[in-house]
Order: sequence, then C-alpha cells, then structure tokens
Amino acid sequence: MDIFDKCVVNMGPLGKYAKGAEGYFMFPKLEGQLSNRMMFNGKERLIWSLNNYLGLGNHPDVREADAKAAAEWGMAYPMGARMMSGHTKYHEQLENELAAFEKKEAAYLLNYGYQGMVSIIHSLVGRNDVIVYDSEAHACIIDGMRLSFGKRFVYPHNDMAKLEKELGRATKLAEKQGGGILVITEGVYGMSGDLGKLDEIVKLKEKYNFRLFIDDAHGFGTMGPTGAGTSEFFGVMDEVDLYFGTFAKSMAGIGGFVAGKKEVIKYLQYNMRSQIYAKSLPMPMVMGALKRLQMLREEPEHREKLWTIVNALQKGLRDSGFNIGNTQSPVTPVMMKGGDAEAIGVTYDLREEYNIFCSIVIYPVVPKGVILLRLIPTAMHTLEDVEYTLKAFNAVQKKLDDGTYAKLDPEKVFDKIQF
Repeated sequence: MDIFDKCVVNMGPLGKYAKGAEGYFMFPKLEGQLSNRMMFNGKERLIWSLNNYLGLGNHPDVREADAKAAAEWGMAYPMGARMMSGHTKYHEQLENELAAFEKKEAAYLLNYGYQGMVSIIHSLVGRNDVIVYDSEAHACIIDGMRLSFGKRFVYPHNDMAKLEKELGRATKLAEKQGGGILVITEGVYGMSGDLGKLDEIVKLKEKYNFRLFIDDAHGFGTMGPTGAGTSEFFGVMDEVDLYFGTFAKSMAGIGGFVAGKKEVIKYLQYNMRSQIYAKSLPMPMVMGALKRLQMLREEPEHREKLWTIVNALQKGLRDSGFNIGNTQSPVTPVMMKGGDAEAIGVTYDLREEYNIFCSIVIYPVVPKGVILLRLIPTAMHTLEDVEYTLKAFNAVQKKLDDGTYAKLDPEKVFDKIQF
C-alpha cells in the first residue's frame, strides 16, 4: 500500500465534508479590516467568530505600534533561535512585564500557543511522573501528553469528586515510581465557556501533593478585576504553579507565554525543544505585544465594553429560552437540537438571510443530535448588534421547531451556495 492512498480513501472525520463544505462551512474567507462587520462570500456580515475579545486587533494605537516596529526592525530581526542568536532586551522586557502582571517570578515567551503548550508538557513530565487532566482539555494539552512518557489519568469535566479519586490513584503510582504529579485544567473552556474550578482544585493541595498548570488562553485579558485571567477571577493566583497565556486572543497577535517560579521557567527555557529549535519571535510581534499588554493594563474600558456586550447577549439568549450552558466567560455557546440537515439549514439561514456569521460545531465534536453555534462577543460589537442577533436567532429557532430544516436536502443547499 502506498502511504498516500489513505489521503484519497479516507480523508478523516472532518475531511470527509471537504467537497461540500470547504470555503463556506470550513476554511471560510473573512475579508476586510478586523471588525464586527466583515465581508464573506461577497456580502457584508455581522461577525461573531473572532477571538479579538478586547478589539485590539485593529485598534489605531496597536496598528501604529505594529507598523512602527516593522518599519524600524523588519520582520526578520532577530534571526535565529533565542538560545543562539535571537535574544534581545525587548524579549526580556516583555517576559518581565508578563510575569509581573501575573504575579509570578518569571515568564518565558512562546512562538505559538499550541506549540508551546505541547512542548511544556513534553519537557516537564518524565517517565516516572503522572498527569491528571480534565476530560475536555484542549487538543494542545492532549497532544502534549501524547508526547510525554508519563502516565496519565483523566477525570470527567469539572467533576471534583472524580478528580480527587484520580489524585488518589496518581499519588500511589507517583510514590511507587518516585515521580511527581501535574494537574492540568483550563481556565476558560473555549467551546463551552465554563470555567475550570480552580478554587476547588487548589483546596485539594491540602490533602495531595501536586502542581497545578492552567491553560488560560481564553481567560487572559478577559477574566478577573484587571484581566490577569481566571486565576485572578478566583483569587488563587498564588496557588497556580504554572500559568499559560496566549497572544492570539485578547492580545490579537501571535505567540504566548508561560509563567511560574524562576527555577521552573529556567528549566523550560533550556529544555523546551519547540523554542530551542525554532526562530525567535520577530521584533514587530514583541513590540506589538508590549503595546497590547500596556493597553490591557492601563485601559480597562476595553474589557468593560466587552463585558457590556457579553452580559447583554447572554441575558438576551437566556431570556429567549436558548440553552447556553454554564458559561461564565465571554464564550457563548448556543445549543440547539438537530442533525446534519438542521445544522446546515440553520447556518445557511443565519448567513444568507440574516447576514450573521458565527461558528458551527456538530458531531463528532459534540454529541449526535446537538447543534452548537458558538458566538464570541467582543469590544467591537454594539448593543444594536446584540438586539439584531437575538431577533435572528429567535426566527431561526422557530423554523427549527416547526421542522422546516429537517426537510432540507443538504446537497441542494450546497448547490445554492455560490463561491
């Protein structure tokens, strides 16, 4: 068998939809300036799919800082990996400011959030160590664990009783092998919007010996009194041993960071293969991140505007009877009942009849019979956007309830879509 044969025979669970969905449901092209309204498939749409939470992606002060850095330094400087020739005082400055913001002793920059998370776990967890993790952990956590040699135990999402049970198992194994325990959770779960129970997890430290590592990609910049994240929201910043944040969401950039005790960060600095063997973050990314971090700290109005929109949207959806789960964050999932035909019909109507673009998730990411529409409110949105969206969702729900979408032939819907 030729190794490439599978590329034609079996495209995988998502690839099998490529023929009918690519360009519209998957790999859509959003065009124009980052905003609450952008162009998609030739028409202006109201966009609820960008993780640009604070609206910094197209903020004039941010764009000025990005442009100035690109003009002064170019995109190439510094050349090489940090350890060899790609280290600058500005990289150190950003790390120091991030560490101070997160009330940690030190921080280390990561070229990409996903890549960084994988490498942190791989470098930190040895053969004798044990990982205990939440069942809804992000793919970067799962992939990092796959690369590590440590044993791993999973507990059902946010089930503290089961977490304690797994900690008991992990403790016995770690003691037998002479290893340690790393508990991994997310601060904000990016699909459901609910929070990892950090306050309850840290209480378990009184009984069990483990270190707590949180992936706060969606919490950094959005959660807590100052935007320092979900650990600040729960008041447990000191009890979180290792904190991960990304620049790809609230900071509207590229890269990420990990923060913790000096000796741990120094160890990661010298052992993370994804950073040792990769080019350093280009200077425009670093200088741009410094500007974004400054605005995050000094201009709370961006976060306040975000939460005005979040609260209005989520209250409106709940008051209309929509199931948005237990979200406590800006991530706003709307769960409807239906199969593939209904999912295609709902999405098509929202985009073509109401010019609303939001992300859709179906089986196998969610259980069969569930349609999940994920809305991402941002500081770019307006209360008028919220009001219009609520009217559109109520209209679509009415058609879903009366069986209109169940009668659709998906192939005919695909035929109607013009690219």
